[in-house]
Amino acid sequence: MKRDYYEVLEVSKTASVDEIKSAYRKLALKYHPDKNQGDKEAEEKFKEINEAYEMLSDVQKRQQYDTFGHDAAGGMPDGRNPFGGKGSYTQYSGDFSSVGDIFGDIFGDIFSGGSSRAKNRASQRRGEDLRYDVEVSYLDAMKGTKISIDIPKKEICFVCRGTGSKDGSVPKQCPQCKGKGQVKYSQGFFSFSQECSQCKGNGIIINNPCPECRGEGTANKRKPIKVRVPAGVDEGTSLKIAGSGNAGSNGSLSGDLYVIVHMKQTAGFERNGDDLYTEISVSFSQAAMGIEYEVPVIEGHIKVKIPPSTQPGTILRVRKQGFPKLGRKNKGDLYVKINISVPKSMNDEQKLALFEYAKSMGEVPKDSKYQSDNFFSKIFGNK
Repeated sequence: MKRDYYEVLEVSKTASVDEIKSAYRKLALKYHPDKNQGDKEAEEKFKEINEAYEMLSDVQKRQQYDTFGHDAAGGMPDGRNPFGGKGSYTQYSGDFSSVGDIFGDIFGDIFSGGSSRAKNRASQRRGEDLRYDVEVSYLDAMKGTKISIDIPKKEICFVCRGTGSKDGSVPKQCPQCKGKGQVKYSQGFFSFSQECSQCKGNGIIINNPCPECRGEGTANKRKPIKVRVPAGVDEGTSLKIAGSGNAGSNGSLSGDLYVIVHMKQTAGFERNGDDLYTEISVSFSQAAMGIEYEVPVIEGHIKVKIPPSTQPGTILRVRKQGFPKLGRKNKGDLYVKINISVPKSMNDEQKLALFEYAKSMGEVPKDSKYQSDNFFSKIFGNK
């Protein structure tokens, strides 16, 4: 069963708002995941105290909890709202984002690096991320390469230098949202934020827009970008180029560019992860007696020892002749499948040699024309 929220926060039912906040601060610091990495029990306790604080820190919710207990958070078993009206309440699921404002108000920048509201505003003004798809050969994926791409993107306006305002004019703080970019509304027990309609989420008002960018602070341009493709990239590898996306409006941060790699296959080779696969054909005599064979690879040729009595379909593994492992020094392997080639034609001398071999193995059928005593004597004479 769920524990009593007052018991979770270790306070009495008559505790003041400040006492509840103080108890929450102490317990949250104690059980925060950043201080207890890998500790599942601490993680569950942290969720539990957040759930308790979310209920008891709000005067109205606390009154409802004191009256209805845990039904105030989860709704009635039949889905009815215990406080009247339509709909049901969703119990806190452990998603920390739902208590982000509470946590940010109490701890400031200790863990989150800034309030969640400030981060939300920054992300809304930040420029859009861009995607660009490139095709890379096996050789480039094996050795790594540099490519130049030309993409259309939003760049900071050269006239207003990203401010969006006409030269000599200064943007003003939005009077409706006070520069936050968000307007908060309350409805019943819930509060929610929406983008400010007056400043479109920017937090500022531009009364004298730049004639070049019309207040956007950005202009559409094509810009060449050099991209380093590291050795070991594979199909679907995403390369992030920070800050190379669209410029943000009114001088805010630019987005990122994501270069998605696609592989251009090389004939005669297959790739599976970091491993490379190919096939070669050798003659019967080479497979039977063994040979050192020159096998083609992406970057040239290597010599591979084919052992005697190699059977058709045998796969030889050559270590560290595959693709480099992305971001690491070691490599995958090369797998070589051995096929046995059968000659399409033979001269008489070759036929005689093969006949003698087949005869020694007892493989010549009795009704074969080669069984005739004078068959080869007719060809070679009385040798």
